[in-house]
Amino acid sequence: MRQRPLRLVPSSNPANCAPEVSVTHPDPPYLRIVAEIRQRIDTGELGAGDQVPSTRQIMRQWGVAMATASKVLTVLRQEGLVRAEPGRGTVVVGDRERGTRPGPAGTASPRTPPRTAGRAEPELTQRHIVRAAIEIADVEGLPATTMRRLATELRVATMSLYRHVRGKDHLVVLMADTAFGEDDLPDPAPSGWRAQLEYLCRLQWSIYRRHPWLSQVVSLTRPLLAPNAMAHTEWAMRAVSGRGLDLDTVIHIAATTANYVRGTAVNLEREAEAEQDTGITDDEWMRTRGAAVTAMFSAGEFPLIASSATRPDVDLNLDSLFEFGLQRLLDGMVPLFPPPNP
Repeated sequence: MRQRPLRLVPSSNPANCAPEVSVTHPDPPYLRIVAEIRQRIDTGELGAGDQVPSTRQIMRQWGVAMATASKVLTVLRQEGLVRAEPGRGTVVVGDRERGTRPGPAGTASPRTPPRTAGRAEPELTQRHIVRAAIEIADVEGLPATTMRRLATELRVATMSLYRHVRGKDHLVVLMADTAFGEDDLPDPAPSGWRAQLEYLCRLQWSIYRRHPWLSQVVSLTRPLLAPNAMAHTEWAMRAVSGRGLDLDTVIHIAATTANYVRGTAVNLEREAEAEQDTGITDDEWMRTRGAAVTAMFSAGEFPLIASSATRPDVDLNLDSLFEFGLQRLLDGMVPLFPPPNP
């Protein structure tokens, strides 16, 4: 989630992570990816108006770092092959927009020229700005989502953004509100307070998984004035209201469940940062340290940890922690409710 050069470690599982490039290849990694996408455009596989792979898709498909993926799209834009379109991402330009562009070796070829400074900026809406900001934050983290970076992505003047958002703080609230509003809360709700809270917590967990940065902006002491986020709190309070509980207990249940999900989700961003900083997944990282782990456990000081680490039926991850903790949390709430009448 940080904008810095990464050193990729070859994956021990080629099926899950394609290598960036051979270290003996003379071309930088980004040029090889540019060449592949350029060929897809030249052959018509990607036509005018088609979306090219996003930064995140390039990272996943070619197994490269964020800086490399961003450079790919920058080069394609400089060559006049693609342009940023608010609300859609990066798309292939049409033939009418194409003139001459410098080829890979600096020679001219009949392709699209870069946009001229006098050309009208694309039409902006608040929705376009917020969606573009979310896409940047999902890949690069919230600190990278600056107004200047956003303007560059949308190919507009930075000051034009302020006609739609008041600044970074306002933008973050809009981003969070959009994220919480991506999934509708069911109406009618599941039967029973526990089923309703389970549903809401799992829904919030899925939202945090899609947007790891979101856990950093949600606060219980200074709640976001975001209607969609507040709707989650209202829905949780409604799930336990009218069941013999006072209002203080009702609001504490709603806040406690939300805080549990958010508290677990904080690790999602750290996990994503670690994977991007090292270029390998958590499983791959553990495999690279197999010898060190074996040496530590061989002394016999941690027999239970050693046993759990070697048991194939034991799988500790953020999803399993979330599910286990959620059930224990709800179990602990059961005594708060008056027993049903006999």
